[in-house]
Amino acid sequence: MKDTPLSNCERDFLLKAIAEKKRLDGRQTYDYRKIKITFGTDYGCCFVELGKTRVMAQVSCELVPPKESRPNEGIMFFNIELSPMASPAFEQGRQSELSVKLNRQLERCLRNSKCIDTESLCVVSGEKVWQIRVDVHMLNHDGNLMDAASIAAITALCHFRRPDVAIQGDEVTVYSPEERDPIPLSIYHMPISVSFSFFQQGTYLLVDPSEREERVMDGLLMIAMNKHREICSIQSSGGIMLLKEQVMRCSKIASVKVSEITELINKALENDKKARKAGGRCGFAESMPQERITALKTDETPVEMTDVSDRAKDVVQKAEALPHTVPSPVVPVPGVGQVGQGLQSTWGLEEEEEEEEEDDDNSGEEQEEKVSQMEEELHEKEESRGGDVVEISDSEEEEVVILHPETPAAKSAGLSTRQKGAATSKKRQKK
Repeated sequence: MKDTPLSNCERDFLLKAIAEKKRLDGRQTYDYRKIKITFGTDYGCCFVELGKTRVMAQVSCELVPPKESRPNEGIMFFNIELSPMASPAFEQGRQSELSVKLNRQLERCLRNSKCIDTESLCVVSGEKVWQIRVDVHMLNHDGNLMDAASIAAITALCHFRRPDVAIQGDEVTVYSPEERDPIPLSIYHMPISVSFSFFQQGTYLLVDPSEREERVMDGLLMIAMNKHREICSIQSSGGIMLLKEQVMRCSKIASVKVSEITELINKALENDKKARKAGGRCGFAESMPQERITALKTDETPVEMTDVSDRAKDVVQKAEALPHTVPSPVVPVPGVGQVGQGLQSTWGLEEEEEEEEEDDDNSGEEQEEKVSQMEEELHEKEESRGGDVVEISDSEEEEVVILHPETPAAKSAGLSTRQKGAATSKKRQKK
């Protein structure tokens, strides 16, 4: 899968920002991104974060026969793997031009500079020597892979410990870490690569270019140097012609950056050594935040809060007075919305609602009048019928009218007539 190309607008924006000495991440021209170094639980495992670029280096060793040309020296082997996890532009199982270039540059930086004593890796002359293998895996690609790979490789080599061996006659005994303490490699110096990108045919220069800046650059210069200001390797790519003054200027900048990075590496190695000796959490386990669901976290952005109150007062004083609110005019057409600055938002429905409320009030009054008229009519009917009672219930049911109710006098009269009827019936039966 090929990487997505930049649009012309993005390219012009980046070049214009670089011409104004501004960068997307807020850095200055010669600033490096934040470097973080952590170690794994085993010796020789190192993680390096250069901004968002993440690299892991793992060092391993094994006993192999030496080369015929150099029977008394050990073997150094470097391998850089660009996995699709780091960037969609990388393909699995296919060596790209970028990986070949990074491998060659790393070999020049570490092996050809004689930073490691290869003769100390010899066990039996002409028969067995130690082969040191450095595997560098790219975990995330955000530009400047060479600098991150060189820092991770040299830090992993300084952190690595090889097993101790003993020779008795023709037998070679390799001791485990539990039997004997492993032995560190003898390293003379630490070469570190520093990358410089050039824009507009060498007019502008940037240190530690990001991934987007690498896309629009015209040329790249990589200088590998140690803290003693000794240039170990230098490589220019991109087909740009550089002047002598430009190369000397880049070398001076590289000497300052290399001394700072070397000090950071030594401090990280010392902290890891103290943590392992104390028996506490060390390596990659220490960098993992505990009691959290996710392991990743974002750094807090620093915000200045010193003169906030003074600035707020200045803003309030310099602010313009609020405009006077204009009363909302009457909307001529109902159902038309009115929204504006200083105006009351209306929808032209207020008049209709008022009319409906008035109609509701009028209807309520009419109903009350009807109810009162009905009561009067019922009273009149009751009076005319003489004794009829009208009862109006409070429930939601209709009116209940009782016609010819039973009075106590009527009840007694009814009982007497019934008794007389019963007596006459008895007499008839006797007859």
